[in-house]
Amino acid sequence: MVEETGHRPLSKRTIFYYGLSEMPLQVASVVISAYLLNYYSADLGVGLAAVGTIWLVARIFDGVTDPLIGYLSDRTKTRWGRRRVWMVASVPIIMLSIYKLFFPDPPVDAVYFLTWMLVLWLGWTMLLIPYYAWAAELSTDYNERSVIVGARVWLGMAANVTSKIIPVVAVLAFAYGGTREVLHMIGIMTLILVPLTVGLTVANVPENPAYKPPTISFGRGIVAMWRNGPFKRLLFAFFVNSMGTTVATATALYYVRNVMGEEKLAILFLLVFYLAGLIGIPFWVWLSKRIGKHRAWIACLMVYPCFSPFYLLLGPGDFWWMLPIAAMTGFGGGSSAVLANSMKADVIDLDTLKTGQNRAALFFSVWAFITKASLSVGPAIALYALATLGFDPKPGAVNDAQSLWGVKAVFALGPPIFMILTAWVAWRYPITESRHGKMRDAIARRNARRAERDRVAEAARASAEWSTPSPAHAPHRLDPGPARG
Repeated sequence: MVEETGHRPLSKRTIFYYGLSEMPLQVASVVISAYLLNYYSADLGVGLAAVGTIWLVARIFDGVTDPLIGYLSDRTKTRWGRRRVWMVASVPIIMLSIYKLFFPDPPVDAVYFLTWMLVLWLGWTMLLIPYYAWAAELSTDYNERSVIVGARVWLGMAANVTSKIIPVVAVLAFAYGGTREVLHMIGIMTLILVPLTVGLTVANVPENPAYKPPTISFGRGIVAMWRNGPFKRLLFAFFVNSMGTTVATATALYYVRNVMGEEKLAILFLLVFYLAGLIGIPFWVWLSKRIGKHRAWIACLMVYPCFSPFYLLLGPGDFWWMLPIAAMTGFGGGSSAVLANSMKADVIDLDTLKTGQNRAALFFSVWAFITKASLSVGPAIALYALATLGFDPKPGAVNDAQSLWGVKAVFALGPPIFMILTAWVAWRYPITESRHGKMRDAIARRNARRAERDRVAEAARASAEWSTPSPAHAPHRLDPGPARG
């Protein structure tokens, strides 16, 4: 196998510092999907349908910002690099919007919620796209990419789990808890983590100095991307998978709060789910090295449908029976973020092989848009379904058996349907470790030929400059005078 010039295995220190910036993303994203929607629709009275619509509109806004920032990030040139400057610029935007959303001063209305959701997603995009594109440039090795993404996701989930422990201790030891209280605690943690972790990442992880920005036009780039069959398959599979995940996250608090009647313990449910996912990551990474990434992903996906339907059997007073189910579904959910994100770096290599250019940020911007689309469409569908079934989330509202059964059905059966469909789409994903190795060999050979051509051209230019005297030092030719007959 041809070794690519300049590639060395990354140090554990570099991988660690790179992964740190995932921490605030994981800490905040789960609470935004689970708690923020519930808080604004129930406690602040914005309403289920209105919150679902705002959530959807805010994500459509990303349809413009995601590819734009990806395109600009690929072409940014500064003394500090191209990825890090965008990440640093995102920090104050994220911090301001988190403060406004997590610590609102009631009364607030739909316009307030929409405005600050738009600001949040703008900052989120400025951080997420350059950050994730950076991962594809840190290494070209098939398995090392799984390690990089696995470490990043593990650190994110570790922070996510830790952030849930504090509210759990608060409610069990001090009886301090509830939707508003959890938002305040997680909000403070996020405001601390964002500048701290982003600062550590940009200060300790070098960017690839050999990176050359793509010269292909944006339109041609999108066409080339559309012709990348494995990318389209992976993108659709991840979209469907994320739809299922977000339906579960968006309805979890309604299930615990209204079906179980245990609002304060809802955070314990999330802690168990994500702790199990954290424990599962090393296993799924190990399995991917044995049977391939997409086969391991499919195996993981099928864990969820085996256990989630048991939620239908539970009711008031059964909260503690939720936790074993949460542990099993969480263990299965641990691989989706790791393996799918590692696989997308591999399909970017296919594009590099075909176009001759590294357009990682453009691919990651499209990936981010699809991810955010699923994060909007999934919760919107779930909230619209609950509203259609007549469910009223406001405190003190009386819901009949049919509406409460609807909450149970959406929460317990919705996600498994999406997981099964994802496994079906991913089944024929074509890039195996062997094929990826051949792709990297071809890219390495082409890069070596380009480097040799550049070396020869540079040597020729240097030789021409050395052999051509400047006018000031050119020898004077004597005038021979008129010719003699």
